Amino acid sequence: MTPTPLAVHVGPDPVEALTAAVLRAGGRLVPLEEAEALVYCGSGGPAELRGMLHGLHGLHGRIRWVQLPAAGVEAWMEAGVITDDPVFTTAVGAYGTPVAEHALALMLAAARGLPQAARARSWGPPATREFAGSTVAVVGCGGIGRALIRLLEPFGCRVLAVSDSGPVAGAERTVPRAAYREVLAEADHVVVAAPATPQTRGMFGADEFALMREDAWLVNVARGSLVVTDDLAEAVKNGVIGGAALDVTDPEPLPAEHPLWELDRVLITPHSANPRPSYWRGLAARVEENVRRVAEGQAPLGVVSPARGF
Repeated sequence: MTPTPLAVHVGPDPVEALTAAVLRAGGRLVPLEEAEALVYCGSGGPAELRGMLHGLHGLHGRIRWVQLPAAGVEAWMEAGVITDDPVFTTAVGAYGTPVAEHALALMLAAARGLPQAARARSWGPPATREFAGSTVAVVGCGGIGRALIRLLEPFGCRVLAVSDSGPVAGAERTVPRAAYREVLAEADHVVVAAPATPQTRGMFGADEFALMREDAWLVNVARGSLVVTDDLAEAVKNGVIGGAALDVTDPEPLPAEHPLWELDRVLITPHSANPRPSYWRGLAARVEENVRRVAEGQAPLGVVSPARGF
């Protein structure tokens, strides 16, 4: 039996990649007041979405599913937008491969001393080491973490995984999040890929850096709030850890006068791990899959749990 076309509104900015994804999935594009599902795409964030759902367009409970464009939901949770009804989904997992590629690039740069070499003004080799065969702790094994583990296979890395979802394929050992500190002392690189929740906020601070090896690097491609920024700066400055490679910071953007910019064993990229082409491609693929699932009465991918915070 062919499912009834799902009435979907893409907005307030109807991006062509997303409207095309809805149509490929057999959905029907409609004005907001006629929609059963909303694919949010706009620049106004939580306040704008709240207005769409509860403002002048009062939908009287017609909306049963809302697709958010980002993988992280902390801003939406803090704003009180996310509820159990309607169902909210994120793009979690849709951007796993490009972000994992960035994490790998950061680790390779750290191992080969590229941050120091890029700052040098005279000839002389920075301290380097081989990346192949190193030990990598992956803290958070959702879409990004699992994609990274696959990318590490050709390098023969020993992987220690932190996940509450049971043993992770490709990892030598998996520990639950409550025991993440147990793997820190063994790792050459500690990759932060966990979701931002009240429970993970500040999970890497002075105490955790003290557990890491003096030559280990922290790599953060998750959210800046998971790391206590001032503690990290002190840990790198004082040689407690080898360095840090960050695509995200707290605060973000990082102020120009922040001491992290001055440290030669710190590499910072401006939240650019997911290039725009892969962002739209990944989001469109998620929208297409979820429109099909919702139309067929299946659970969509990336459902947010208000109770868990992600």
